[in-house]
Amino acid sequence: MSATPRPRKPAPTIVERRTAVIDIGSNSVRLVVYQGPERLPATIFNEKVMAGLGKALAETGAIAADAMALARTALARFAWLAREMAVDELRTVATAAVRDASNGGELLSAARALGLDVEILSGEDEATAAGLGVLSAIPEADGIVGDLGGGSLELVRVVAGTVTDRASFPLGVLRLGAMRAKGRAAFEAKVAKLLADSGWTGRGKGLPLYMVGGSWRALARLDMQLTGYPLPVIHEYAVSADEVARLGRSLARLEKARIKSLVSSARVPTLADAAALLTVLLKQLGASTAIASANGLREGLLFQRLAPEVRAQDPLIVAARGEGVRLGRFPEHGDLVDHWIAPLFDGESAELARLRHAACLLADVGWRANPEFRAERGVEIALHGDWVAIDARGRALIAQALHSSLGGGTDSPDPLGRLAPHDELAEAAQWGLAMRLGQRLSGGVSGPLERTTLAVRGGALVLGVAAADAALYGETVERRHKALAGALGLEATLEPA
Repeated sequence: MSATPRPRKPAPTIVERRTAVIDIGSNSVRLVVYQGPERLPATIFNEKVMAGLGKALAETGAIAADAMALARTALARFAWLAREMAVDELRTVATAAVRDASNGGELLSAARALGLDVEILSGEDEATAAGLGVLSAIPEADGIVGDLGGGSLELVRVVAGTVTDRASFPLGVLRLGAMRAKGRAAFEAKVAKLLADSGWTGRGKGLPLYMVGGSWRALARLDMQLTGYPLPVIHEYAVSADEVARLGRSLARLEKARIKSLVSSARVPTLADAAALLTVLLKQLGASTAIASANGLREGLLFQRLAPEVRAQDPLIVAARGEGVRLGRFPEHGDLVDHWIAPLFDGESAELARLRHAACLLADVGWRANPEFRAERGVEIALHGDWVAIDARGRALIAQALHSSLGGGTDSPDPLGRLAPHDELAEAAQWGLAMRLGQRLSGGVSGPLERTTLAVRGGALVLGVAAADAALYGETVERRHKALAGALGLEATLEPA
């Protein structure tokens, strides 16, 4: 007689609404299309044209003819793509160059003819959006957001999940070359005066400066390349004020061909200016560190429209759950595994418990890979996935858990040992072995995890299994039970649930 199948739980719902932003900036015109959960939709398309709308602004007060032509062509393509991609909501915004140029209206008319309704963002609007963009990706951010665009620099104080003070300065990267041509002392004095007059001098004392903008991200990428940093992920990459100054000096010595081999060639002309401004800014603000943010103005515009309860969601957990649903076999399994193994790690900090939860949500992402490469696949997803609200150490711990869960053992493959402390990696390996036991015991379905227990008691790792479920404890399950117990320094014990 065959067993009656248990009803399956419905899979978690992932909203696949498609939104897009056309950002008409002073340096570039860009289309970004997003799709997925409201809290953290994935970027499914991203294209920019380096139109340089603001490059002649300081001299002529107008957008140059060649820049205007490039922008009009880009807008025509982007409007067409947005229609073809059937986006549910398209938002078109323009910033400093269009706002300040005497002929900005000409571009706005061209955009309207294409069916685009362009919002002109004020400096304060830009600052607010940049600050919210950083908070969308680093919810615990406490410091100064600096958004370096082509025409302006916005500074924003973020703390406790909110944007407070904001200011906009005529320090866009396309303006800096002319200012620096007057000499280093004059440039530093100009920046210092602008900050002092606005009351921003010393406002970042001891706090980080969160870097937003393509030129500063390129600067961070260059530093990663020059220092041999083992993880090629910009988000939350940090450099000290001294390291920024060193990087600025290095730029003067590096050949352009060498720089172009390391970063986008479109950003090379502005790197030295971006580094010079960052050096002065850190000094004048009193900021201790510069931290790169993957999210900025565009993501801030999306975040701004979210309901408070959606904003409050943890973006790492939202993204990991979405990835688990897309790539795993049993959508509800990650949360169940996390709940099942949690008693073993009762004394963990909230931060580590959060990373463990994310690892459990990703526990099944390697199953489609060749069995010989599943552990490698798990490490790759953890290290190189498009995650936010996580630093390199956190990525390494999740990678270690997936490596151990997917059969890689308790060793730490390179570069994990260079990104996280060895004692924490050892604990993450224990997470992985516990996840591995839960997956094998349950076969990936919910019932066995709901009816069994796992606990540490009296020097033993106790697996509680009811008599009716005794058949679950097969040879492979027993082996994984003993492997986890050994990693925890315990004896493996089976008891009735």
